[in-house]
This record gives sequence, C-alpha cells and structure tokens, in this order.
Amino acid sequence: MKTLGIVPARGGSKGVPLKNIGLLCGKPLIQYTAESGLSARKLSRVILSTDDEEIAAAGRTCGLETPFMRPAALAQDDSPMIDVIQHAVSWLEAKGERFDAICLLQPTSPLRRASDIDACIELLESSGADAVVTTLPLPPQYNPHWIYVADEAGFLHLSTGEESPIARRQDLPPAFHRDGSVYVTRRDVLMDENSMYGKKLLGYMVDPETSVNIDSPADWLRAKQLLQKRKP
Repeated sequence: MKTLGIVPARGGSKGVPLKNIGLLCGKPLIQYTAESGLSARKLSRVILSTDDEEIAAAGRTCGLETPFMRPAALAQDDSPMIDVIQHAVSWLEAKGERFDAICLLQPTSPLRRASDIDACIELLESSGADAVVTTLPLPPQYNPHWIYVADEAGFLHLSTGEESPIARRQDLPPAFHRDGSVYVTRRDVLMDENSMYGKKLLGYMVDPETSVNIDSPADWLRAKQLLQKRKP
C-alpha cells in the first residue's frame, strides 16, 4: 500500500501563538511530527501543507517536503481539515502521483511514535477497513450510557436513547475517543466519498503516556512534562 503522510501546519493559532514552530524541550514542535513521520516504514512520502513561509522553512529544515503553499482560503480558523487534505491529494494527483491511502499527522501531537503510524497503516491494510484512527478509552463517567443531554424544555435524556442508565460501572461497554495523533484513510474514501472515516472505521489504542493534543498552554506544559519523563 502506497501511503502519503500529510503534516498540516497553518500560520495562525489562537490557543498557543506560533505553536507549530515554538520550541518544546529545545526543538520546534513540528520537528517531533517530522521525525516520527519520516521514521515510519509504511509512509511512502511525507509532505507539509502550510500557508506560512516561516513554517515552511522550519519544515524543510526538519526534512519535510513542501511541494506547494496552501491557499489562504484553506488556512482559516474554520477551514475543514478534510478540505486541506483533499487539496494536497488533488495537487499531487495533478502532477501524476497517486496514493492508496492518506495519513494525517497533526503537529499538535508531538509524542506520537513511528511505530504507531506503521501499526495503523498495517491495520488498514489487513482489515479492509475504510479508515483507522488512534484512540484512547473513555473514563466511565463519560461513557455514552451515562451521559445526559437536555431537550428544549431542559429535561435530561440519556445520549443513547435508553430510558435508564446502566447501573454498574462493570457492565458498561467499552467506549473510546480519538486521540488525534494518527488518521489513515483510503484514498477513494477520502476523495470519492468525501469522508475521513468512511463506513468501516477501526481504532488503534495508544498509550496514554504518549498522547497529548496541544490546544492550550496547559496542553503545552503537559507535553513538556511527558517528554521529560521519556527515556533517552
């Protein structure tokens, strides 16, 4: 399977200004994703999609290819990630290069390991799934069988539609959330079905000690603490 890795890094950031090239434990944030992506055996090529010349230069220093600059219209706060990925795929296909699958690697997950990238791609290859995403288990208090939503009158209803919650924690079915570090999608699902997930989605569980998604100064601090705990 020929798989393209895409690292999206726009210039604007409200939560942590200039976070994509900010120094985290002595290295630009984007370098962590570059290192894991370029070390992954299952990625055929890894490119950077950015609208910012400074980020592009930092990415090239880290070994990332920057074959194009992302249009400003796709670098806004509300720009959908799928549009960013489809733009990159369309640009490469117009140049005659086609891939079987696309792997999204966001710089905001600096603790991601190359082995997790490879494992997700291997799972996509072997399973026949439309997509694979990295996941973490949900704590029991956030399980859908214990979550209530309010109707227009303010009355609470279980998110599952059931009348009563499952009584015992031990009886709750496992539930998961995306950790955001790796998304792998088959090319045709992404481009033809306009979806990053498709109808057959599988999760690959990652270690909570390697999972952080930087969106705030508190996340940045946690990433720093986890990196400092890692063995050389």
